[in-house]
Order: sequence, then structure tokens, then C-alpha cells
Amino acid sequence: MRLIIAVACLLFTAVSSATDATSSEPTAAGPSDSAWAAAAAALERGPRAVKLRDQATLNLPEGYGFVPREPAAELMTQMGNTIDDRFVGLVLPLSPDQWFVAIEYEPSGYIEDSDARDWDADAMLEQLKEGTEAANAHRTEMGIPAIEVTRWIEPPNYDATTHELIWSAESRLKDASDDDPGVNYNTYVLGREGFVSLNLVTSAATVDADKPAAKALLMGTHFNDGKRYEDFDSSTDSVAAFGLAALVGGVAAKKLGLLAVAGAFFAKFAKLIAIGVAGAGAAIGKLWKRDKRPA
Repeated sequence: MRLIIAVACLLFTAVSSATDATSSEPTAAGPSDSAWAAAAAALERGPRAVKLRDQATLNLPEGYGFVPREPAAELMTQMGNTIDDRFVGLVLPLSPDQWFVAIEYEPSGYIEDSDARDWDADAMLEQLKEGTEAANAHRTEMGIPAIEVTRWIEPPNYDATTHELIWSAESRLKDASDDDPGVNYNTYVLGREGFVSLNLVTSAATVDADKPAAKALLMGTHFNDGKRYEDFDSSTDSVAAFGLAALVGGVAAKKLGLLAVAGAFFAKFAKLIAIGVAGAGAAIGKLWKRDKRPA
């Protein structure tokens, strides 16, 4: 079972299929036709500058589309995801490539990055595994199969010059019924008052091919003047209660006893992988077939 979504073709199809929609209610198969149609209608095509709250700007390249918060949140909600105020929108490829990027802004305060010098990647992987297992109880309540983290796709890497963090781990169903495990390729850029996260959701089979897209979006994300990491003022600005390692499964947060913070960070990782597992692919396949109908 593939845990990825043919988002671009789906959005193109959603516009034409909206006239055939008979219900706006979500089903076990995934988002309703009207939710996809709303996302397609709101799609902003690159190249263009996309505002990320009052904090940053994403220079969206040609060949990419951005779905703003409201229609994107409806899609995510109908796919079984919990959306909160941090969610900003989705980036999709305007091609048959099968991935999407969920963008969030976290007003965490200024995150000190000194702990990046002492990272233990093996220990971080164990934290991710433990967090996954702890989150499985909630997944079971939602009727979503349990997953497990198996290995690093890319160990945590932090660039102290650009204040960008990248890490990625493979997750798969605990019963090993998925022959192409899901992958979140997580990227972050730090600012004065918080951070922007751009998390690419794809599969183990295609992550190497999809990495350049995630990195292009990361490089195109810039905090506004006055909001940059370098603009931090220790006399006035708040400092986050956790260090940089908390963005990799909550290692630092757990050391501080901030289990709720650690859970919140990991919940994002787990819930995005859950999109494919929850049956969204059935709805996508249905709409994809409609796109193949004779004109």
C-alpha cells in the first residue's frame, strides 16, 4: 500500500468533478468532492510570493501550487487530521509527482540552537520510536492502524548559518502490510519569534527523487525583516522552553519534562503519515479515474 497522494492531478480533476458532486460530507474514503473542488479553486500557482502569516514569505517556484489555509484545512480535517492555528496551507506539485508539503508556523519563541552541537542521532531515533508507540493508542481510537518508525532516511542536520533544520525518518505499518513505507521529509527554518515547518509527505520509493522539491521550498522561505533569527533581542524577546532537538521528536522537550510539547511535535509527524493509511487513496483513485473520461 502506497502512502502517497497524486495531489496535482487530483486538484485538476476536482474542478471538473465538482459539478458531479452529490455530497459535501466526508466519508471513510477521504475528502468529499466539494472539499477537493474548493481546494482547486483556491490554488495559487507559482511563481509567486506567498505570505506565511506576518512572519515570512515563501517564494513559490513555477510548477508548484499553494492551497491557502481554509480549503487546505478542510482537506486535512476530512482525511482524519487535527488542524490547529499553526497550520498555514499545503504546497502541491503541478505535475504527476506524488507528494505534498504541509506548512505550519509555530510561535514558540526564539529557539536556542546550541544543542545541535551535541546531537546523538541514535538516541533521537529511539525517541521517535518511543513517541510513535505512545501515539499508537490514539491512532487505534481513531480506527487508524498502528505504525512504527524503522530508520533514518536522513539524520538530523542543522545549518547554523541559515538556521535551517532537515531530518527524515521512515515509518511503516506495524503489521508490515505496506510494501512502500511512508516518509515525512521534515524541514524547518528558525525565526525570531518561532519557526516555519515545511513537511513533505511521500514514500520510501520516491523520497530521493522528491527531496529536491522540499529543499527548494525550504531555500525559498525567508523571514521578514525584523522577524529573522538574527533580529533576536534578548532584552525583550521570549525564548522557547525547549531547544532545537525538540523539533526532532521532542528529545529536549522530554528532558525538560514538557511531555505535551513533545507529543505535539510528534503528533504532526504521525498524523501526516496517517493520511495515506486512513484511506485517502481510495478517494484519489476515484477522482483520478474521472480525469480519464472521454471529453
